Amino acid sequence: MGYRRRAREQALQLLFSMDLRGDYSGHMKNLFCHSFIPEDTTINLFETLVQGILDHREVLDRTIEQFSSNWRIPRMGRVDRNVLRMAVFEMLYLPEIPDKVSINEAIDLAKKFGTRDSGGFVNGILDSIRKHRESGIEGTQENP
Repeated sequence: MGYRRRAREQALQLLFSMDLRGDYSGHMKNLFCHSFIPEDTTINLFETLVQGILDHREVLDRTIEQFSSNWRIPRMGRVDRNVLRMAVFEMLYLPEIPDKVSINEAIDLAKKFGTRDSGGFVNGILDSIRKHRESGIEGTQENP
């Protein structure tokens, strides 16, 4: 498994745990890292993903809801919503990662950790966001 995939998996596991407990504190992150130490090769991307998602969660959630056809964030499964947050964060804030890579990684994570329908659900939302961004319509950063 590549280091980027491993970093995404570790970030998803932490975000899922935080979501489950409703605790997005640095203390939760420290507990996770103490128990499941991210590998040296994954730590930078892990930190970037986790901190970025925590810092921009409101924007990410608004973006996901805008493109999710009547699915509100609280109705989504925990795995699905955290996979979506991670992919949308990459798409909006990490331009060095192509959108298609972020989408493919998210689909794989959703299939691995989510339900039977998670891959298709995640793909549908992320592909809508990608198409919107590629259309060149203004507002694809803070307000897609």
